[in-house]
Amino acid sequence: MANGQTIAGRYRIEGRLGVGGMSTVHLAFDQRLERNVALKLLAEHLADDPTFVSRFRREALAAARLVHPNIVQVFDFGFDEGHHQHFIVMEHVPGHSCAELLRDRGYLEVEEAVEIITQACRGLDYAHRHGVVHRDVKPGNLLVSDADVVKLADFGIARAANQSSITQVGSVLGTAAYLAPEQARGEEAGPRADIYSLGVVAYQLLSGRLPYEASSLSELALKQQREAPLPLDELNTHVPRELAQAVALALAMDQEGRPADTMAYGEAVRNGAHGIAPPAGMVPAFGTAEATHVLSDRGEPTASTRIAARREPVAARATPARQVRRLEPQPYATGAYARGPAEYPAERPRSGRAGRRLALALFLLLVLAVVVIIAVVLATSTSTTINNLQTTFSNDAQSAIQQVKGLINQYTR
Repeated sequence: MANGQTIAGRYRIEGRLGVGGMSTVHLAFDQRLERNVALKLLAEHLADDPTFVSRFRREALAAARLVHPNIVQVFDFGFDEGHHQHFIVMEHVPGHSCAELLRDRGYLEVEEAVEIITQACRGLDYAHRHGVVHRDVKPGNLLVSDADVVKLADFGIARAANQSSITQVGSVLGTAAYLAPEQARGEEAGPRADIYSLGVVAYQLLSGRLPYEASSLSELALKQQREAPLPLDELNTHVPRELAQAVALALAMDQEGRPADTMAYGEAVRNGAHGIAPPAGMVPAFGTAEATHVLSDRGEPTASTRIAARREPVAARATPARQVRRLEPQPYATGAYARGPAEYPAERPRSGRAGRRLALALFLLLVLAVVVIIAVVLATSTSTTINNLQTTFSNDAQSAIQQVKGLINQYTR
């Protein structure tokens, strides 16, 4: 549609505000009430598709009965036969969407992000209490007015909770990155699916990134089951740990593990921003049982830490969990500490070595005694031959005695 054209003889198009997969939103001027409005036109190639027309009409009916400060108001709905266009007329919100804020700034300050989330919680709570599930909560559908009022927009795939879905069984609607696990599996989405999506939005507003990056629904489902998102306070040091825990409440795999309603979630987020942790019974459960959980105590050991502790010696197990103890290798383990106690060679008993030394000493003493006896016999003899031998043996004996003493000293140290 070109600028200046009029829809239903009343709404003059002034410019384009945005383009979606099934519709285009224009800024228009209501000539009857003399005010600016947002005019949503169903894509021309879908105008003859009864499924999309029914969904488009359902959006108008679902949103028209929701009158709340945090929900974009629907004013009109119809079909322009001259232009062959289905249209919805909505409240115009001058300002920016959260998607535009993220694009321009990367992420938001804690105070601003918390205010956006709590206002969105109020809008969703009103919709849920009136039986309407949004099913497509994402930054592009959260509008922040120039007066800092947050309004939830685009109920294009909303479903009344007490009505059957018009979509085929197993089909998936919504932007993939913000889908709750049950939506990614093609199951029916209830109010807690909106809470999950809002948790993803909160995570992105505070960190500038999604909790799970995936290129397909199957990859997203696997990551949701197997991985835990990085805690927000590790990605953004300005985020209090209590707020990171509160945001994580919405990202539980099992919808029963999420807050009961959006108002409870909004309260947890507000408290977290003020340093108040969620109640102990609201600990989020990510992925499988082995996945890492967000803990209320930084020092509490994880499952892997507890397993490692059972392998430590008794002395190490007695050490408090929050203290890091450096274990020093024992003298006998030098050079082979990594092998473990069971692989160390057994130390030879000292008693066997001492017995061998004593036997050697006794043998040397016996030899010394024999030499002394021979020397005495020679000393008492008077023959010339014996005297000559006496001199020789005396010298040899003295030498032998000195050698024996040296051996005794050497082997008895």
